[in-house]
Amino acid sequence: MKPLTSEEIDSHLKELDNWTFENDQIKKDFSFDNFKEALAFMVKVGFEAEDQGHHPNWSNVYNSVAIQLNTHDADNKVTEKDIQLAKAIDKTYKKN
Repeated sequence: MKPLTSEEIDSHLKELDNWTFENDQIKKDFSFDNFKEALAFMVKVGFEAEDQGHHPNWSNVYNSVAIQLNTHDADNKVTEKDIQLAKAIDKTYKKN
């Protein structure tokens, strides 16, 4: 998998909802009304990630989920796989 250039990443970020690029990863923080909603979101994203064969780096504290994406097989750089998973994550979040 070929890493995206900074210009390609910037272009893709315009298609995403409030994702940022920093330290060779795209990332976003998500907020929910409570822990149960945050956990349900993580489960839904987990199934999507498994279907795509690409898994996020993430953390959860009470009602928030922080997600960071990069591709391990591409020397931990951002690839098209990360962009596709970010789009799916945004769709999942909007359904909540």
